[in-house]
Amino acid sequence: MANAIRALAMDAVQAAKSGHPGMPMGMAEIAVALWARHLKHNPQNPLWADRDRFVLSNGHGSMLIYALLHLTGYDLPIEELKNFRQLHSKTPGHPEVDITPGVETTTGPLGQGIANAVGLALAEKLLAAEFNEAGFPVVDHNTYVFLGDGCLMEGISHEACSLAGTLGLSKLIVMYDDNGISIDGEVEHWFADNTPQRFEAYGWNVIPDVNGHDVDAVDAAIAQAKQNAALDKGPTLICCKTNIGEGSPNLAGTDKVHGAPLGDAEIAATRAAIGWAHAPFEIPAEVYNAWDAQVEGAARQSAWDKLFDAYSAKFPAKAAEFKRRMAGDLPAQFEQTAARLLAEVAAKGETIATRKASQNAITLLAAELPELLGGSADLTGSNLTNWPKCVAVRRNADGFTAGNHINWGVREFGMSAALNGVALHGGYIPFGATFLTFSDYSRNALRMAALMKKRNIFVFTHDSIGLGEDGPTHQPVEHAATLRLLPNMDVWRPADTVESMAAWNSAVQRKDGPSALLFSRQNLPFLARSENVLASVAKGGYVLVDTPNAKVTLIATGSEIEIAMNTQKALAEKGVAARVVSMPSTNVFDRQDTAYKAQVLGSAPIAVIEAGITDGWYKYIAHAGVKGTVLGMSTFGESAPAGALFKYFGLTTEKFTEAALALVTA
Repeated sequence: MANAIRALAMDAVQAAKSGHPGMPMGMAEIAVALWARHLKHNPQNPLWADRDRFVLSNGHGSMLIYALLHLTGYDLPIEELKNFRQLHSKTPGHPEVDITPGVETTTGPLGQGIANAVGLALAEKLLAAEFNEAGFPVVDHNTYVFLGDGCLMEGISHEACSLAGTLGLSKLIVMYDDNGISIDGEVEHWFADNTPQRFEAYGWNVIPDVNGHDVDAVDAAIAQAKQNAALDKGPTLICCKTNIGEGSPNLAGTDKVHGAPLGDAEIAATRAAIGWAHAPFEIPAEVYNAWDAQVEGAARQSAWDKLFDAYSAKFPAKAAEFKRRMAGDLPAQFEQTAARLLAEVAAKGETIATRKASQNAITLLAAELPELLGGSADLTGSNLTNWPKCVAVRRNADGFTAGNHINWGVREFGMSAALNGVALHGGYIPFGATFLTFSDYSRNALRMAALMKKRNIFVFTHDSIGLGEDGPTHQPVEHAATLRLLPNMDVWRPADTVESMAAWNSAVQRKDGPSALLFSRQNLPFLARSENVLASVAKGGYVLVDTPNAKVTLIATGSEIEIAMNTQKALAEKGVAARVVSMPSTNVFDRQDTAYKAQVLGSAPIAVIEAGITDGWYKYIAHAGVKGTVLGMSTFGESAPAGALFKYFGLTTEKFTEAALALVTA
């Protein structure tokens, strides 16, 4: 069974002329122990709610999971393995969720897989506490992870694993492929950590010195880890000593087998050494039979289905709620609910900071959406991501408290990647917060959320130089612009309470990707709108103030809308009619139809203002085919009160008026 993995790995990499055969060959027996003796899954239904989750954190060794999925009976025929790394195959270079049946998360950037797994295990623990009843453990599965030295060297592994130990995520079981080799060679020269002691310090159970090529030894270690989980003793790390490229007579144990094909001669030598006398991609029937998990998987799901049917009969409301949430559906009539909440916020007409408006929106939505699960990276009092009835997730001497608010500590990257795991698991709409300038720490997890098209909400406050005295280290300048460049990421920068509510409504209703919500530290004035205008806010860009025969269109976003409104009045006093367009989300606006965009942008010259990098705004001037100018930032900020900064950088009503007049009179 293990040699089948080795053969498929080296054959597929050789056919593709690229890939990483060493890890699959080295972890083959570990895979046999887990997948053939412990993993609870159903190849005929990869999305069964109570399946164990498996994460290949060292995703470069993707042929390992492709071999396992093929051999155990998933819809991954041998032709797909032959097309490894080819265009539109189901076997891309690194595992991608929603491309390959049975792949739980997209892994490639090292360390993020283990962080995703922390989120998966957290979601399982919280859902179990919420939905399980005595005699009805409808949520009861483990999260298994394979990882290597690279994942452990990445700092995100510390962030995520530290929190996993603190929260006691006992059903998280990690198998460490300790082969001592990375791309540059023997890791002892740059990675000399005592990994077992490191994880013991986190509060993990550690099973050291397991022979990774002894199936029975790995089997026993997994059984011990599952016992730890049953006793709720915290997560477990199993340290498996392996030989990278095991089976290759001349390359095993070296970096040469890590990330390159073995070559025809070495493959032939390996076949002889391991006694594999079969042609490339040929698997004997008896090996397929040994691996096939379809019958056992169907039986396991059938048993769970019967359990859930009995649960549904006794707890019909909870069962219906569980099914709704795992499907990712919002409560019935939620569109009407969202419209009502938006109208309520508009009727209040509050002048407050949009970070406070965001907290108000969270409070309203949490009453309607029990699946809302949020928190902050040690900035709760600044990000305002708590709400009156939230319950903090805690693990202490009294046990585990399953709440809906998470204190992530100063772990921006770990938080964002773990929340991706929560979103992947299902059952929750997660959100996490930090200052916008620290989105840099989270950036690759944001990219992965967008790549995976998962509903995750990233809340960023202190959205511009308007935060003031903390200075340029904390003042985001390029961040809004760069986030808008992420494919499939919706970025919202609201101007007031109404746009803040609209941003949240959009984010929770969106099922095909993440949203980044950028909020101000400073108070922003409420903007009165007619009913028709209110209905257009959700389109991402709309005409806030229309004026007949306008000579110029003023476009702004966030706190700069106030400047645009004041400029419109200043221009009117000079006899120049101007329209004001609010653009809280360029991403959403760009998806509108051509006619709507043309109506919003108009035919007059366009002047844009935003307290950030300006490059992205010129596309609207080009789209409209008119003269235009953009006021913004081209440097980092300074340390001073917000008002002084806006004046110093020329982001004022006077400067914007001058710029608009120059367009009109040119």
